[in-house]
Amino acid sequence: MESKLKRKYCNVTRQMIDLYLALCEQCQSKKMTPKRGLVVRPILSHYMNSRCQVDLIDIQSERDGYYRFIMDYQDHSTKLTILRPLKSKPAKEMGCLLVDIFCMFGAPFILQKKNGREFANKIIKTWLICDQE
Repeated sequence: MESKLKRKYCNVTRQMIDLYLALCEQCQSKKMTPKRGLVVRPILSHYMNSRCQVDLIDIQSERDGYYRFIMDYQDHSTKLTILRPLKSKPAKEMGCLLVDIFCMFGAPFILQKKNGREFANKIIKTWLICDQE
């Protein structure tokens, strides 16, 4: 504001600008409204398998033979991470690998997936297929 006023007018001091801002109704109303900050609540996990996270890492640009993806499974409380290679992205292959992990450590109470509920539902349906094989 000060630089714009100096371009158009002369002899306008900083004290005059502060006085104007103190008396300006619009400026005061903007100051009075509290700004809402982003409230982040931490995810609390107190024991193993209370919450686990699954993510797919795409390595198609630097693939290793037939493997194009890496499945990252992490326990939230212990930070135990299990990595498994995947040849493709369908839910069937990922679901079978999750069943293997659940057989080692047990199924988590909450399983988070970044791709959303739709993909997680496909994985759950594939468990039925893995059980029949």
